[in-house]
Amino acid sequence: MNAPVGTNNLDAFWMPFTANRQFKKAPRMFVAADRMHYTTAEGNKVLDATAGLWCVNAGHNRPKIVEAIRQQAGELDYAPAFQMGHPKAFELASKLVQLTPPGLDHVMFTNSGSESVETALKTALAYHRVKGDGSRFRLIGRERGYHGVNFGGISVGGIVANRKMFGTLLTGVDHLPHTHDLERNAFTRLQPEHGAERADELERIITLHDPSTIAAVIVEPVAGSTGVLLPPKGYLQKLRDICDKHGILLIFDEVITGFGRLGTPFGADYFGVTPDIIVTAKGLTNGVIPMGAVFVKSEIHDAFMHGPEHMIEFFHGYTYSGNPMASAAALGTLETYQEEGLLTRGAELASYWEEALHSLKGLPHVIDIRNIGLIGAIELDPIAGEPTRRAFSAFLDAYNKGLLIRTTGDIIAMSPPLIIEKGEIDFIIETLGSVLKSLD
Repeated sequence: MNAPVGTNNLDAFWMPFTANRQFKKAPRMFVAADRMHYTTAEGNKVLDATAGLWCVNAGHNRPKIVEAIRQQAGELDYAPAFQMGHPKAFELASKLVQLTPPGLDHVMFTNSGSESVETALKTALAYHRVKGDGSRFRLIGRERGYHGVNFGGISVGGIVANRKMFGTLLTGVDHLPHTHDLERNAFTRLQPEHGAERADELERIITLHDPSTIAAVIVEPVAGSTGVLLPPKGYLQKLRDICDKHGILLIFDEVITGFGRLGTPFGADYFGVTPDIIVTAKGLTNGVIPMGAVFVKSEIHDAFMHGPEHMIEFFHGYTYSGNPMASAAALGTLETYQEEGLLTRGAELASYWEEALHSLKGLPHVIDIRNIGLIGAIELDPIAGEPTRRAFSAFLDAYNKGLLIRTTGDIIAMSPPLIIEKGEIDFIIETLGSVLKSLD
């Protein structure tokens, strides 16, 4: 097995969510990145139409982020997060809660979206317990939901391949139906007209288990990793109303929709529905250093602030919670977002992005196109008996033509950096058109 120049033997690294044998026969290696483009080991430029993995919202190699990390490394590389602090974690928290919807005034730091989900689920369970409502132990997720890969996340998640290898998972978990409805909503622009009634299934689940046993409902406002499934009009508000009716916490997993992806700071802003907890990561640090953040309403935080002051209020956290380097990267990211208006820039480009994407309607094998903010998806008719093969072929062809896309099942998903220009959108569409026309 040949390794590209500059790498050691490829066998040792068991790559995540990758066809390892296929990859190692013909590696695709990035060695540099700047703004909208990666550079491959062969010296070719590849336009990043996925913001890395939904995370590089400000583009690559941004000066303020680079400099913030450089300065922090020479000043304070690490400080313990338990019973100690450092200024940048507090500065970051204060700036973040100025961006969140009203009432979400407290933040806990993690190291990834997966850890943020676990933190949110544990917080929801503990909140009910400290209120004397410990019978609320059930968690409700959704089919096709993605909430990371830790045990809590795959339990409330609904992607079969992520769950089937790992036994019984958490007990007391149920799932709402997903909202994808090709028959009624194919080629809809923005939110679908049909499907809000699927939120009513939550009432059936609540009745089945009894509301006194249910702690929280967790959904992605826009289900990203499963292939960009959009909430029908009125759907999220129905979930909010049902949760309020029964005293259940509503958690939005905004690991993807947070930090400008929809043209608003958070998906909660875009849809006008405020959850009790927001889960984030990815765009928080522009993907540069791993970090996540979980925002909670004041009433949740305050419920723990009782008893002797010297006692730990909540037995949860991580060695790297609010890590100095990650905090510096996040502060540099927020400064970049603010100076360049990136948290709302997606709204300015959304119409152009929408028209460009939907121009691909009618090309071979395209059975749906979906868009919202600066997110888009093209669903392909799968090859009979060979699911995922057609989209993976499109992924490889696009890469060879200088375009990085992401595929899940037979869906092409895109979420370019928020600095993208119209000419780069044109390149994406022209390249995809060429790819789609050549598919078997």
